[in-house]
Amino acid sequence: MVAASSVPRIVYAVPGAAVRTDLHPIELRDIVAGGTIAGTLWVDIDTDSRHQVALLEKIFDFHPLAVEDALNPQSRVKLDEYRNSLFVIVRGLRFCEGTEDPYDVETYNLCFFIARNLLVTVHAGPSVPVDAVYARMVANPDQLERGSERVAHALMDITVDEYFPVLDKIDEFVDGLEERVYQRFDNEVMRDVFAVKRLVLAMRRHLMPQREVFNALTNRPTPFLPPESQVWFRDIYDHVLRINDSVDTYRELLANVMDSYLSQVSNRLGQVTKGLSVIATLSVPFVVVSGMWGMNFEEIPLSHSPHGFWLMLGVQLGLGAFLVWVLRKWAFL
Repeated sequence: MVAASSVPRIVYAVPGAAVRTDLHPIELRDIVAGGTIAGTLWVDIDTDSRHQVALLEKIFDFHPLAVEDALNPQSRVKLDEYRNSLFVIVRGLRFCEGTEDPYDVETYNLCFFIARNLLVTVHAGPSVPVDAVYARMVANPDQLERGSERVAHALMDITVDEYFPVLDKIDEFVDGLEERVYQRFDNEVMRDVFAVKRLVLAMRRHLMPQREVFNALTNRPTPFLPPESQVWFRDIYDHVLRINDSVDTYRELLANVMDSYLSQVSNRLGQVTKGLSVIATLSVPFVVVSGMWGMNFEEIPLSHSPHGFWLMLGVQLGLGAFLVWVLRKWAFL
């Protein structure tokens, strides 16, 4: 793992000037302390670096509770509005590549402090959305000049879109489980069904609060998000709804797979029981008749007959066939 730099990534775009990414912490402090930021400033804080965390706590005048939540990786998804900023936590989800379990996923928090002409993002370790948007903003500073809220939108959009590859993988899992149940009847399939179901429930648990957050970003009036910018967050809200609908669909499909598996197990058990019933029915005459003719009496009918054995064998087979016919006639077999 690459160690985090002691200096946060900074993108500062002022209309009519070249975009700057080399602000010194002292220069950054002077810009923020001025109260009015000319242009748009984006500062990305990696909490793996104590120096960057110190800059977050000392330079910016954010609420201490918001800073505490941003530094806590276990903080829940939320949206809080404070005196000078809008604080948002969005949770990303992706498959964990460091384990052999194909159903193992990992989550991460991406925190946003949205203020007038200022955006501060906070995360732990490398971040795919931050890397992608940072490269985009450096290459096209015009996008940064549209406002800090548009940068926040781009970051949130990529974070939510990371759910779609997970959904595609779940779709492959469900198709494979259906094939194993309906075509091959794999006895080991239930372990994988429960693993995929646990994955789907985990996605749903992370999506439910995010739906409320993006609904608020879209509809709740706030001085930190102009109405024309809230329209952009509506697109992310639609993505969250689509993902949530897909998760609900997969829950139903997994429930159907489990029901089908249990139905097949029940049917197979019924077939086995039916076979055992036939065997038991055929064996009853042999047990009864053989037991009667095996008693220790001196005079037993047909005991001295040269054809007694074959006669009694025919009687026993006939009784067995008669019992099977009776059971089939009354729909017991």
